[in-house]
Amino acid sequence: MTVPSDFTSSLSPSERAAYGKQARTRAPRSSHGWFEADQQRPDPVDVIERQSADRVPELVPVRYGRMLESPFRFYRGAAAIMAADLGPVPNTGLQVQLCGDAHLLNFRLLASPERHLVFDINDFDETLPGPFEWDVKRLAASFVTAARENGFGTKEQNDAVRTCVRAYRERMRDFAGMHTLDVWYAQDDIDRMRELMASSVSSEAEHRAAKASKQARTRTHLQAFEKLTRVTVEGRRIAPDPPLIVPLADLLDPAEDWQEKELQTVLEGYVRTLPSERRYLLRHFRLVDMARKVVGVGSVGTRCWIILMLGRDDDDPLLLQAKEAQESVLSAHTGGDRWDNQGRRVVSGQRLIQTTSDIFLGWTHAVGLDGQDRDFYVRQLRDWKGIARPDTMDPPLLSLFGRLCGASLARAHARSGDAVAIASYLGGSERFDHALTEFAQSYADQNERDFKALGAAVRSGRVKAESL
Repeated sequence: MTVPSDFTSSLSPSERAAYGKQARTRAPRSSHGWFEADQQRPDPVDVIERQSADRVPELVPVRYGRMLESPFRFYRGAAAIMAADLGPVPNTGLQVQLCGDAHLLNFRLLASPERHLVFDINDFDETLPGPFEWDVKRLAASFVTAARENGFGTKEQNDAVRTCVRAYRERMRDFAGMHTLDVWYAQDDIDRMRELMASSVSSEAEHRAAKASKQARTRTHLQAFEKLTRVTVEGRRIAPDPPLIVPLADLLDPAEDWQEKELQTVLEGYVRTLPSERRYLLRHFRLVDMARKVVGVGSVGTRCWIILMLGRDDDDPLLLQAKEAQESVLSAHTGGDRWDNQGRRVVSGQRLIQTTSDIFLGWTHAVGLDGQDRDFYVRQLRDWKGIARPDTMDPPLLSLFGRLCGASLARAHARSGDAVAIASYLGGSERFDHALTEFAQSYADQNERDFKALGAAVRSGRVKAESL
């Protein structure tokens, strides 16, 4: 299990509070209030290019094409750039297990194993221990970037950020006064969401939340099964949609001796990372097909596979997603990476800060089609997932969503860090809230400059972009 380096369970609550307040000498709350690139800042296109070097070459232009759709889409794919920007800045030293890419679209409705809807973080590719404020800064800047894309004014942008950061600060204060097990058991289910919306005077917000909950329940593995597969003479198989979905058989070189038993060996390695009852459950399914799939924005070009397994018959499916786990973009800025398997890093971080994880979450290691060793994490593909649509939100609704995200991030950080110390650092005033609002505006400006830099690199022929 990942344990932040400043874990303070041996200290009394008053000592932990003093420890948090002392962090203000290392990084005063007002010091978070601005971002200005220095002369040593790396070229953002170089950062992206280095990250793309180990990805599927033919998919890298697709990644750039998606990032160039808008500054917000660029921001989603630019976690490595922001990590390089935050790394050299003095930080609080108050460690948590970071999400590592806490932008607003990485918070969504999910299904718990008990089939309840919960609101939580859903992306852990970059998770590592680090200063709590890095996640808060990434989340705050994402709200300004999304609000600008909607054409909102500066006041409306700032309202969304302040609501988000205030929710984080106030909920962290609540966690600081709770028993340890109560913090661990806390979750943001539908009832909790209704509580958070209770102060909202917008009936539209309640209507949208109810609609989102209903839609999330329809996004099941069976819906994905119908969408991603087709009936063939051999039975159900994954439907090709190149280059976004390419069956494994179409990627194999007929001259190479790629054996089905090698794939089975990889799956067996994954199964060994599951609890015994989940291993038993998987024995009721057989492997049928596998395909490479393009996912997300920042992840485009990493190896991502969808695996079709069938149980009782062709109408009893299990769809798994095996996604390549590379070194976290935070690693170079947090003292290195201690994991021998990056898939295990992702899974361990997810289990630590997510209240309820997919029952099929595990990891494995494989030698890829290119002969290179690669790490993967595995989870069920689409199970009651409700995804936010910030482009359809008006200012009050975006602020309400900020409140949900800020409170959820505080819960994640309280599980892995010291809520007493963090709450003491944040204090009862709005000083941190205002500082993060200033930071979010200045970093959104920088993000737009970086977005333009990538566009210029494409126009000059330095890099290639492809829209699909």
